[in-house]
Amino acid sequence: MFVHMQPIAAIEQSFVDELASLYDAEEIRQLFFLLLEDRLGWSKRDYLLRKQEHLDEQDIHWLIAALSSLKKAKPIQYILGHAWFMGMKLAVNESVLIPRPETEELVQLIVNQHQAANKPLHIIDIGTGSGCIAIALKKALPQATVYALDISPEALRVARQNANDQSAAIAFINADILEWDFAFQETQAFDIVVSNPPYITEAEQSGMHLNVLSHEPHLALFVETSAPLLFYEHIAAFALKHLRPKGDLYFEINRNYGQAVCDLLRKKGFQHIALHRDMQGADRMIHATKDNN
Repeated sequence: MFVHMQPIAAIEQSFVDELASLYDAEEIRQLFFLLLEDRLGWSKRDYLLRKQEHLDEQDIHWLIAALSSLKKAKPIQYILGHAWFMGMKLAVNESVLIPRPETEELVQLIVNQHQAANKPLHIIDIGTGSGCIAIALKKALPQATVYALDISPEALRVARQNANDQSAAIAFINADILEWDFAFQETQAFDIVVSNPPYITEAEQSGMHLNVLSHEPHLALFVETSAPLLFYEHIAAFALKHLRPKGDLYFEINRNYGQAVCDLLRKKGFQHIALHRDMQGADRMIHATKDNN
């Protein structure tokens, strides 16, 4: 562990030495720079110019605590208390998933297909977590009425904070989509249903990073291996009942189950089913349309 009288460059080297079993040296330096940027407002240029300086005692204690958390594989976003999504700084803690770039692609797909219409859409985001999808859609489609649903009261507290911080009017609902016949009138209709549901099977856990397994909420990540399409089945049923004719259903999916989800939607009568790949070339998003009835 570094001592208080060391210059900042020596503290950086302490991070590299103590985190070597978890990350490569370049990743560790990136984490260290993120910490300096958040705590001190420094850029990398600032660091290069000032790396022989000494920090005050409060900043040292903060970095010691951050290093301790990193050694336990805690994601940097949880240490900082925020993550970036679609240009927004969103609060995160261990009750919500850290927003991913792939989910930004899902939001962008929806925006690209609906922004030009410039009409007052009704949207529901199922399994909202941090609220990232719902808030991003409300900001990109300001005329929309947006609902956001989650089973976790703790997640909804984070989502509400983010909506307030972003001045996004969202109607939040605490409910379980697996028991979905709960809060809506028979006549309640949406133009868009979107969800990034739990889709990682328990059998896939062995291939996952420790920082995800140990810190991100399993409730939002995992589904039983014996029922990998459980949430898609229930959300599709909800969409059939509550989407308007020609309404749109959007999913983020497990890359291994793209065709299976497409087949499920086809059997339920959805039309114009399209499987989209993410920037890494993996099957990641599905768009489908309800028929005219």
